[in-house]
Amino acid sequence: MVIDDRVRKSMELYDRAGELIPGRTQLVSRRASQFAEGVSPVYAQGAKGSRFVDVDGNEYIDWVNCVSAVILGHADEAVDGAVKRQIDRGSLYTVNSPMEVELAELLIETIPSAEMVRYCKGGGEACAVAVKIARGATGRDKILFSGYHGWHDWYQSVNYLADPDTGEFPITGIEPIGVPKALAGTALPFTYGDLDNLEKLFAENSGEVAAVMMEPLRSDLPPEGYLEGVKEIARANDAILIFDEVSCGWRTRIGGIQEYTGVTPDMSVFAKAMTNGYPMGVVVGSRDSMELAARMFISSSYWSDNVGLAASLATITELKRRDSVAQFEALGEKMRTAMQGAIDSAGVPASVSGWHFRCYVNFDVPDASMTSKVNTLFVQEMARRGIHTFTSFMPTLAHTDDDIQQTADAAEDVFKIVIQALEGDLDNLLEVDPKREPFRRFVT
Repeated sequence: MVIDDRVRKSMELYDRAGELIPGRTQLVSRRASQFAEGVSPVYAQGAKGSRFVDVDGNEYIDWVNCVSAVILGHADEAVDGAVKRQIDRGSLYTVNSPMEVELAELLIETIPSAEMVRYCKGGGEACAVAVKIARGATGRDKILFSGYHGWHDWYQSVNYLADPDTGEFPITGIEPIGVPKALAGTALPFTYGDLDNLEKLFAENSGEVAAVMMEPLRSDLPPEGYLEGVKEIARANDAILIFDEVSCGWRTRIGGIQEYTGVTPDMSVFAKAMTNGYPMGVVVGSRDSMELAARMFISSSYWSDNVGLAASLATITELKRRDSVAQFEALGEKMRTAMQGAIDSAGVPASVSGWHFRCYVNFDVPDASMTSKVNTLFVQEMARRGIHTFTSFMPTLAHTDDDIQQTADAAEDVFKIVIQALEGDLDNLLEVDPKREPFRRFVT
């Protein structure tokens, strides 16, 4: 494997991690194989605003932003200031903090589906809590789902099934190692955008489905009427509708995609950007769907620690104060325009897609088998120009017009290299192994 001298310390640390940490990193999306291994940075020593500095001293404009967890910008002074003040008063109390009630009131004021609230520390954990509450409230076991919902057993049990068309695991790339076989058949995937498929699953599992768990959006708006249809089907079958807004919440509307579309689920799951980088997750929902949770054993010492509460209160307050919705729409439009301009100037066969909070570059390759190599070449060459990204770009409120222009200028140079690669020089220009997707999502 080629190792660029610019990231030698990163790769040395990564080698050491291989002897100490199974899988090397705690988050799959931070593995070196997710970028251009040997050229992209793997470890950082500091981050501020729209940028971070890796352990080798290189500065990058960050368009990944902790896989959407950072929304205001790295080390935001308002949020960090609130956290630092709270630490001086105590990071965890023996009894409860009044911020639990204050944040619950703010969430109920902000999120359409919120009448009651339970806290936790991350998105996957919040999904597991929501599923447990739904099963308890309905007395049923099965969950119909679409999207990615974390690492917990309830969800990963789907991989004891097989895709009837391909024979592969429904969640490609993830084996159900360590998941009890007794859970097989309790989580069933449905096809996003296909109401007939959802109705068919309900018919085949009549009276057994506790909930529909879904990501309402990933990159583009759902088909017109689709979310309304899902809600109607779930209601007709006495199942709880849960929106997983861990990734899509906050940027489009502070109250989530449900606020934008006007479709209010029974329960919702939020995490990531609600604290601008501090651990926190939340399950919110109607009183009818949530109230029985008082009788369930759902408990953890750190779920309402004061740091997460303070960070969440500060982040949501700042999003409102800074008029984040209008800002993200403006940033997204500028980014799409700049990237399309770079594509047109370079003459590369590519297009820009996605919504304002995350735009994508899509290369038109003559053979689909080349896609991974071309995408990795783009990541590789952007990293060399101080841009840390996939083929997608997710802004924070800290990103500036200069960041966008610098990124577009770098992309134009890289697009010219991609043209050369598509003309037959791809294997020579790509110096690293193609980026490996850890799993396939059910929502694009």
